Amino acid sequence: MSADREMRTESDRRELRRGAVTALPLAVAVGLFGVSFGVLASASGGMGGIPAVAMSMTTFAGSAQFAAASILGAGGQPAAAIAGALLLNARYLPIGISVARFLHGGPLARFAQGQLVVDESWAIAASGGGRFHGSRLIGAGLVLWLAWVGGTLVGVVGGDALGDPAALGLDAAFPALFLALLAPQLRSRKSVVAAIGGAAIALALVPATPAGVPIIAAAAAALFGLRR
Repeated sequence: MSADREMRTESDRRELRRGAVTALPLAVAVGLFGVSFGVLASASGGMGGIPAVAMSMTTFAGSAQFAAASILGAGGQPAAAIAGALLLNARYLPIGISVARFLHGGPLARFAQGQLVVDESWAIAASGGGRFHGSRLIGAGLVLWLAWVGGTLVGVVGGDALGDPAALGLDAAFPALFLALLAPQLRSRKSVVAAIGGAAIALALVPATPAGVPIIAAAAAALFGLRR
């Protein structure tokens, strides 16, 4: 029994290292995006530096954080920022369910490990056939989390030295991020129509509604994808 446990422990260590090493190239991009978030969140006036770092440490979800910062920076209400972030993070419900049985330990330990489940760590941990390496996911997730939090901190602390985010083109980070998330989804007529519908709803509401409302309302276009 002891030999079996030692073999499992050594296997877990190998997978942990494998996940960490595999995630290193991605961590460079994640860190740079974290810098952009830190600069924009601290300069927008709606969030501030310390909350931005705290959000990166506890939320660890780039698209949701950018959405929340953009809504608050535009003068939107916290409720709208939270709703927008929740909509963007809704995909983590099925993702979390898919990996839950491959995580180790009791409920609290698995809950803590689950905070490291992001799109990249989930993909790195996949082994095919609906199976995942839990330790590989943790290794990848830790590296990506450190890169994201470290990048955010650099952006917050060095924001003044970097100058005006708009002058650096960092103000384009919000739309660039969402376009990057959208592009891979445009694989069918339904998805294209849903994307166009969401854009139309947002554009129509921007002049007439508070900041954040257009983002939330535009998500209603996704309901088109439920039609058969």
